[in-house]
Amino acid sequence: MNKRATKIIALVLSLCLIFTMTACGSKEDSTADGVIKSIGIGNGKHGDIKVEVSFADGKIIDIKVLEQKENEVLAEPVYTKLKENVMQANSSEVDAISGSSETSKGYLAAIADAISKAGITLAAGSAAGSSAQTEEAVQNFDVVVIGAGGAGFSAAIEAKQAGANVIILEKMPTVGGNTLISGGEMNAPNTWVQQAVGITDDNVELFYEDTMKGGDNVGNPEMVRILAEQALGSAEWLRDEIKVEFIPDQLFQFGGHSRKRALIPVGHTGAELIKKFKAKTDELQIPIKTDMKAEKLLTDANGKVTGVEATSGAGQKITFNASKGVIIASGGFGSNVEMRVKYNPELDDTYMSTDTPGSTGDGIVMAQEINADITNMKNIQTYPICNPKTGVISLVADSRFDGAILINQSGERFVEELERRDVISQAILAQEGRYAYQLWNQGLEEISKTIAAHPDEYEQMIKDGVLYKADTLEDAAKFFNIDPAKLQATIDKVNEYAKTGKDLDFNHRAGLVSLAKGPYFIQKAVPSVHHTMGGLVIDTDTRVLNTEGKVIEGLFAAGEVTGVIHGSNRLGGNAIADIITFGRISGKQIVK
Repeated sequence: MNKRATKIIALVLSLCLIFTMTACGSKEDSTADGVIKSIGIGNGKHGDIKVEVSFADGKIIDIKVLEQKENEVLAEPVYTKLKENVMQANSSEVDAISGSSETSKGYLAAIADAISKAGITLAAGSAAGSSAQTEEAVQNFDVVVIGAGGAGFSAAIEAKQAGANVIILEKMPTVGGNTLISGGEMNAPNTWVQQAVGITDDNVELFYEDTMKGGDNVGNPEMVRILAEQALGSAEWLRDEIKVEFIPDQLFQFGGHSRKRALIPVGHTGAELIKKFKAKTDELQIPIKTDMKAEKLLTDANGKVTGVEATSGAGQKITFNASKGVIIASGGFGSNVEMRVKYNPELDDTYMSTDTPGSTGDGIVMAQEINADITNMKNIQTYPICNPKTGVISLVADSRFDGAILINQSGERFVEELERRDVISQAILAQEGRYAYQLWNQGLEEISKTIAAHPDEYEQMIKDGVLYKADTLEDAAKFFNIDPAKLQATIDKVNEYAKTGKDLDFNHRAGLVSLAKGPYFIQKAVPSVHHTMGGLVIDTDTRVLNTEGKVIEGLFAAGEVTGVIHGSNRLGGNAIADIITFGRISGKQIVK
């Protein structure tokens, strides 16, 4: 064999060795101290989750998240509590974190993938959660707040700053409630953003009238007046005290409102509010007990509420005494199908829900057990534009508030796009297939920036085939089997109405915009249960009233758990204004 051939063989052998080492490295990487590291990938709610799992002596000794796009707040217990459970059980076969199930599944799948690639046999571990620490059986505070959503945080912060010793109880593993997964937009009149964009004709009276009319005048006028008068102060409190950042030059005009007045948090979701609320409670040293389900209100011989009996995630019964009282801010019952059907038989399990799994009406039931009054329970709102596969509210579809149109399977408009949520929902359900499509173009996206704000939602809907980007109207129509000629005729009318400023078909209150130029976005949508307008009866100080109309001493409530504000239908953007305004009032009043 000549020298040249020998060199070639040596080179080939070297390349094979390098390839073999590289291939092994993609599965596992052994360190000098015997620790094996392996990388795995799983699909979370918002894309791939990539982890590095470290093993030693047949045990998982560490899990590091290398890449992920999950909601920061919802993912926190997955990457901490669930990590602990996996390491304790020495297995990826553990229960998901409630309320963060999709992120949990992706995380566990990534760990399982890493275990498989490592090719090792894991030793048996102990039952996940078996070493959970026990709490003190009786704990004493001035104020106990039930629920760690926007209302609960607002109440706790105001009570703490008024001098009270406060604790927040949250039954879910994560804080945030529906506030976290909402768009986070907040209505208020005469805001700094309205002034910045040239809206000078909004005022408290217009906001009051819109809200009363939007709920068919069923809401308590005195309570709606408080909302209208204090919403601006609540928004400024969020901005200045809680440090929530709002977009300085953009507003939404939700259905039913006569003006653009909805402030938009950065990121276009409630995550901005919850992250800043959590930071504030940390600063004020307000303890939050997650995985702590309040189950019973405690009263003294005179009927005054004096505390809460709760059960921890480990099953321990704990009494939280409250010398000044209890604030219920536990939200509505949109995820409780049995309770929904009890008050509104139409809204059975054929309807999906936009709400968190924790929205089960616990606070209402607890208060009823001590004779609290309830009202307006039959009025349950559906949100019209939701993902037809998951029921989740579509935040990408917020482009509707800037001019996107709704069409049916025939390619025709059938409702004013800025009508009330209940009106649009019923109109959609009256269409063929009980669904609709939302259509907008790149020009509108450059105004709304909803795809830019929610890229993960956009990509997932594209992947699921419920949203499509098309270069032409004909392409958009063909993707969803809509008659291209009929769709073109509809768009021609929209473009004409945009030019004249008069929508002769549905009198679009903000004025239609031209959709003459592509590319286009078309999205399939269905209504999902979104907000329960009914709940506890409270007075102007947020004190809960009993069935005789008398105050239940020591018991306050704020947010969706109450039923006297929104009437038959809640206008978009009013929920955040409601929970912040009345949450703050409850925190101040309970200390007084």
